[in-house]
Amino acid sequence: MSLSAGWYLRRLSRMGPREIAGRTGDAVRRRRWRGEPPDAPRVSGARFTAVLPAGTLAAVPPDAAKRLVAEADRLMAGHVEYFGVVRDDLTGPDWWYDPKTGRRAPWGYAFGLPYRDEEAVGDIKQIWELSRHQYLTVLAAAYALTGDDRYAERVAEHLRDWWAANAPLRGVHWISGIELGIRLLSWVWVRRLLDGWPGAAGLFEDNPVARNQIWHHQRWLAAFPSRGSSANNHVVAEAAGQFAAACAFGWFPASARWRANALRSLERHLRSNTFRSGLNRELASEYHGLVLELGLAALAEADAAGVPVPATVRLVLLRMTDALAAVVDDRLRPPRQGDSDDGHGLVVDGGGTDRWGSLLATGEAVFGRLDWWPEVPGTDVRTPLLAALIRPYGRDTSPVPGGSPAREGRGAPAVARPAARPAHFADAGLTVLRGPAGIWCRCDGGPHGFLSIAAHAHADALSLEVRQEGVDVLADPGTYCYHGQPEWRRYFRSTLGHNTLELDGQDQSVSGGPFLWTRHARSRVLAVGTAGPDVARWSAEHDGYEGSVHRRSVELTSSTRELRVVDEVRGPRRPVRLAFHLGPSVTADLVGERAALGWSVDGEDRSAVLALPAGLSWRAHRGESGPPLGWYSPGFGRKVPATTLIGTGFTDDGPGGRFTTVLGFADRPDRGGACG
Repeated sequence: MSLSAGWYLRRLSRMGPREIAGRTGDAVRRRRWRGEPPDAPRVSGARFTAVLPAGTLAAVPPDAAKRLVAEADRLMAGHVEYFGVVRDDLTGPDWWYDPKTGRRAPWGYAFGLPYRDEEAVGDIKQIWELSRHQYLTVLAAAYALTGDDRYAERVAEHLRDWWAANAPLRGVHWISGIELGIRLLSWVWVRRLLDGWPGAAGLFEDNPVARNQIWHHQRWLAAFPSRGSSANNHVVAEAAGQFAAACAFGWFPASARWRANALRSLERHLRSNTFRSGLNRELASEYHGLVLELGLAALAEADAAGVPVPATVRLVLLRMTDALAAVVDDRLRPPRQGDSDDGHGLVVDGGGTDRWGSLLATGEAVFGRLDWWPEVPGTDVRTPLLAALIRPYGRDTSPVPGGSPAREGRGAPAVARPAARPAHFADAGLTVLRGPAGIWCRCDGGPHGFLSIAAHAHADALSLEVRQEGVDVLADPGTYCYHGQPEWRRYFRSTLGHNTLELDGQDQSVSGGPFLWTRHARSRVLAVGTAGPDVARWSAEHDGYEGSVHRRSVELTSSTRELRVVDEVRGPRRPVRLAFHLGPSVTADLVGERAALGWSVDGEDRSAVLALPAGLSWRAHRGESGPPLGWYSPGFGRKVPATTLIGTGFTDDGPGGRFTTVLGFADRPDRGGACG
């Protein structure tokens, strides 16, 4: 998809003077860099000293190691899957080939390539993903755990081939800073995990080609940081990769400067990207995970190199970890809010390893768990590796009002951690209501994304997610795609694509492009609280529709396992559509205004009844494509049919001008009297 002149004007309108000046300087620099790039400075005596402490690998749980080696063997056989596309060419990959479209990206000066145009380049995420080299960190970890040279030799073969095929500033792999940052982080861990292999030094520090690539990656990141309205998770990845490389590969005259500047950027943007409550400001749960992984990986490099970091870095990562522990459901799944592209900061685990459990396990090892944290039943490889490098977060024993104390180093102020599991994150506008039998309900009354473009936001104000025992009952359909399929991108971001109310067939916020919103709905939470020990309540409203206000109230009654949702629109009579998206495993039998729902959990049947608002005309949709409706995306690039219930009418059709929906969960089968 090529971008129109109108898009550039809309994008420019979301920038301030400082950002425009910075981007103008970037454009001038890109023109200057079009010629032959310089060689990296000559260095002598380069050494890699950021190795794992003795005994680290012995701490990796055997089952996690087994999963990792199984994954590495699949990679060795040439098999990998990215975003729903299976590849069998990994023994000798073409670094510019997109297996989804069959297209191959053109060669040329990086900044002159139309990477957003799928017709010219292919699906750029398919091309970029392999060159993040996170499959190489898996192979390197397999070598570290087994000592089998086959894994190390394959890593070396692929790195040498990539370096030869991707000269600095030539080709699509030199366009995006997040790609360079994550790739540098992968290279640091590849070198660390190959330590002990006889060819490791010859592959990296004694190899002028490797040094040239590492230097050019850092030169690029220092020159072209994400700016202003684009300073979201991308700038964190850029800073984390730059910092990691400047610590572990600090062989160049500019290394100290790059390290200091990257640390300043990392500290600043970790703070700016994170609410004080600990949730990520993009309000996209997958990016919360990505930023937390990147921050922990950068902290590991700092402590391994003995580089002091501001106390705020650890504090932000601590708050992010506590916030993650607070919002996950019974199966450790976070909300499916906002965009998700399956991006990871550091991959050293095999298939079947739970990402969120791994992050909580690392948080427990580094920061210490709180009594209310959920249990983490699984194991992973990454936690013992990071925990071996990161200095444990000191804990003071003196009492701190309002929470459990933690102290960052000698002389640092004590930090209060939540004494009980938070349910409401006021700054993020996110509330989680919990009931018996694993009932979990996420209510959205927060800002429309982050920064002026809100790149990864969806038009989902006042939307709900409801789960029981980790199963999506009322689901957020997800993301599915970014580039190349504009109709699907619009649908998965749309108001109709979420469990909320739409007026006039329009979104609550106005889109200016696939990562650009030109007008943001403003939401505010009106009330959060309880009515005795049995009832939890939430209400909020937004002004996304000019001349009207949509208000929603939610009430969860534990004794009856009943969730009541009341929608009302204040303003003139307008066409309305109310959507409820069911999870892909939920069946629905819709008769009039009543839908009988069914699903299973670990082989046991579950059921619920959804009593839909009177006054609207209800219809079930599933797997429709003209236009898209009735879909669920379990991961980026993948979609499966799911039932969506749509009620149509007018805003004054409900009794008293209100639309009341009641979701009643059936009692679970008797388990000896246990309840919830």
